[in-house]
Amino acid sequence: MLTIHRVRAVRPVVDGPDPDQADEAGYAVVVRGDRLAAVGPFDELFAEYGAQARVREWDGVLTPGRYEPDGAALLEAAYHPDPREADALGSEPVTGEALTALGMTDARWGASARRGLQRLMATGTTALTGPFHRPAVRTAVERSGLRELAERVPRSLVTGGSADFAVFAEDGSCLVTALHGRLVFRRR
Repeated sequence: MLTIHRVRAVRPVVDGPDPDQADEAGYAVVVRGDRLAAVGPFDELFAEYGAQARVREWDGVLTPGRYEPDGAALLEAAYHPDPREADALGSEPVTGEALTALGMTDARWGASARRGLQRLMATGTTALTGPFHRPAVRTAVERSGLRELAERVPRSLVTGGSADFAVFAEDGSCLVTALHGRLVFRRR
């Protein structure tokens, strides 16, 4: 499947040496499978791919996504409650003595990690730092598609690269997150 993601602008590099890099207004990306087939001006990409592609439009800036340096702590030192537990535990992550009192099992750690990963993807996260020592958490991260990095490194949107990106609204909120060309979060 071929998809053109049209946005207000594209920020082709994040976490790079030039934090003031200008956004490319009027740009878009073309996704084929799990790869970026092209990055460039929307009009040019539409002329080349429009007849065979689905066009998605987002009112925001498309970037390689957020990097979460505290990935391991967020997923292995906090419990992300199930919505059915909100009355007893609330909806925010549980840490410290309250976490210790929960008597966590491997299954519960895995479920918590999946919910925590969903929260991260809803903020535009496409990469995070490990390592992950709990097997259930490590499995959840591997299955999520999020890229595990040892440290913050420049990430860019390049033709042939992995179709991992996020689109952010003017207020900084995340509109959509894609991993390997698949939408994993979309604000309603």
